[in-house]
Amino acid sequence: MYPVLMKLGRLQIHAYGLLLAVSFLVGILWSMRRGEKRGISRDHVMDAGLFIVVSAILGSRLFYVVTHLDEFRGRWLDTINPFQGSGEIGIAGLSMLGGVVLAIATVVVFCRVKKISILRFFDVATPALALGLALTRIGCFLNGCCFGKPGNQPWCLVFPENSPAGAMLPGQHLHPTQLYSSLYDFCMLGFILWLDRNKRSDGVLAAAFFVLYGIFRIIIDFVRYYEASVQFQLFGVAFTFNQLISAIMVLSGIAIYFTGRGLRNKQQRP
Repeated sequence: MYPVLMKLGRLQIHAYGLLLAVSFLVGILWSMRRGEKRGISRDHVMDAGLFIVVSAILGSRLFYVVTHLDEFRGRWLDTINPFQGSGEIGIAGLSMLGGVVLAIATVVVFCRVKKISILRFFDVATPALALGLALTRIGCFLNGCCFGKPGNQPWCLVFPENSPAGAMLPGQHLHPTQLYSSLYDFCMLGFILWLDRNKRSDGVLAAAFFVLYGIFRIIIDFVRYYEASVQFQLFGVAFTFNQLISAIMVLSGIAIYFTGRGLRNKQQRP
């Protein structure tokens, strides 16, 4: 693993942090170009992008803290420090899906205040979001976080003991769920861009993302390692809170699709 890509004196360039920053930067610039073609000003996309960056970090931290309360008992001030974490989920004590959820909520509020079509804005930002997830998961792999359960498949890996995965499950062959996720996210990005070649109802791209990403997260979490604090039992099967959120995302994607389709049919009526 390569959690630190480069050292410049006392400055360390972390793989996860670098790819996360690249994801935000490329995502905002790409969305600005896409927004212009859909009648959304570059300034609005830029402003929304800044709010998204902040809300994504806050949401990721909040979800991590809520699902790791025992970690902070007696030292609650650590909850506001995003660089404090056990290392089992991420280098900075963050949980990505929490950031995605709060960022989506932030976009909804921003669009309502600025009187921008929510579905159209989602369609503008969806490819950038898929790309960002794909890149960030590579950062997770280099850092050794967000790892999978033990497996005996030929591609399962033994992570170094100085990584979160190696420290938690030393010497064991683990599913590289980070790479599974990154590969899937790149494929999802390709499908979304393919959909975007033809004019479609507002919300189609966003609906595709919500459904495809939600289904994958439900599936991948069965082979991804999680602490007991983020799991619950349902009908004798262990599920994670991420899977619950992902199921809601799938239902939301279906609702977005039919909402956009209904609006388009309404506009086409004489």
